[in-house]
Amino acid sequence: MAIQGLSVLLITPISSAAKHFEEQGLNFNPPNTFLGAKLSTQLSNLSLVASKRRSYAVATISFSLPNTKTEGLNTDKKAKWSARSIKSFAMGELEARKLKYPNTGTEALLMGILVEGTSLAAKFLRENGITLFKVRDEIVRLIGKSDMYFFSPEHPPLPEPAQKALDWAVEEKLKSGESGEITVTHILLGIWSQKESAGYKILAGFGFDDTKAAELAKNMDKDTISSSK
Repeated sequence: MAIQGLSVLLITPISSAAKHFEEQGLNFNPPNTFLGAKLSTQLSNLSLVASKRRSYAVATISFSLPNTKTEGLNTDKKAKWSARSIKSFAMGELEARKLKYPNTGTEALLMGILVEGTSLAAKFLRENGITLFKVRDEIVRLIGKSDMYFFSPEHPPLPEPAQKALDWAVEEKLKSGESGEITVTHILLGIWSQKESAGYKILAGFGFDDTKAAELAKNMDKDTISSSK
């Protein structure tokens, strides 16, 4: 059909055409046109770039976490961080940046646990009335707001209490002699071990205590518990 000397070409998406032919019981093999080949190449390149960015992000976050140190421990074993603990740490960094804080403190690690939300530790906190919104409000009340013109670094560094909390998580895992990974519960109990930290004060203010810590520690080597039928 021509309108004022211009040709109108209707193009059916290849995926739709393929579906139509399959419904008719026919094979659909579109020719490897220049346009199709170009689109396929571009999509492949985008997928590769996205994959590399995800790998880079995970590698950067893992690098930010403390190594599985064995200082003072008579063991050759090594432990690694669980996927949920890595994600919790990454979410903690992000929450610190949202609040424009210069560091990823124990309070940010606590928020990261709640943002990730699927771990045994996060569920335990919520069951005891400790939610992300309550924690965030308490952080602002306790620490205050940052200057609106301040921009946090991409990976806010760990202050001493947060570093010690993560070191505690590593050391407790290695001392246990158990196989498995360093879990989100290790991180939460590491925060609790730092009695002068903001994270500890916030947890204590919401009723978390040594009794609850001991209860949580019973499943310290697990990020989730499978429900038995």
